[in-house]
Amino acid sequence: MINKIITSLITWFFGLVFFFPILWMFLTSFKTEMEAIKFPPSFIFELTLVNYFEIQERSNYFKYALNSITISFGSTFLGIALAIPVSWSLAFIKNKYKDFILLWILSTKMMPAVGVLVPMYIIFRDAKLMDTHFGMIVILTLTNLPIIVWLLYNYFAEIPYEIIESSHIDGANILNEIISIVLPLSLPGISSAFLLSVILCWNEAFWSLMLTSTNSAPLSVFIASFSSPEGLFWAKLSAASVMAIMPIMILGWFSQKQLVSGLTFGAIK
Repeated sequence: MINKIITSLITWFFGLVFFFPILWMFLTSFKTEMEAIKFPPSFIFELTLVNYFEIQERSNYFKYALNSITISFGSTFLGIALAIPVSWSLAFIKNKYKDFILLWILSTKMMPAVGVLVPMYIIFRDAKLMDTHFGMIVILTLTNLPIIVWLLYNYFAEIPYEIIESSHIDGANILNEIISIVLPLSLPGISSAFLLSVILCWNEAFWSLMLTSTNSAPLSVFIASFSSPEGLFWAKLSAASVMAIMPIMILGWFSQKQLVSGLTFGAIK
């Protein structure tokens, strides 16, 4: 009994520690600029919506939000479409280099993005992909594809190979095998990979700031626009951040059960 209480207290403590920055940002968004930089900070203050009104007047929030939705879901759909055949081949086709291929795929995530900024910038400039939705979809697909491949590979590898062999006996070709057997059995895993990819794309800031400006700028650029040479306007910056993270947080809250079940798919045999 005591162990359960201690465990619960520790869990609540770390939960509150991780949640506090979000809570503070939310509270700051309802403060005036003078109140936001006040030290020591105050928890009791007069609420104001002036920051949200000024943000709406200064920039088109819905344009940035639509760009984020287009880029995040476009990149995720493309990444899933590319990762499914790759993960299927790694899971079901015998290859003595499979471990090396998986490690190489994962190793591409270890390289810092700034290390390839110059060549990627030149490629995008010459291909006229700068500040375009398609360009951002491509770069984010390439960025998240290793993670999606690894996730789907683990889900596909959990499918008993006897089921695949039975489909071969019944005359199923590769396309039938993937569509009728592999995808339905891996649906929880695919759903979690899809949700995780959307979250990663939504939160991407580096490539958004480097490769977009106005036409295809997502909400990460929207937040950065409230940092100026005159300084940081904490209240407005907090309000912009709240507006940027709320859609993806709401999606996460409604889909957390599916996300957790997909991430733990196959963990217990």
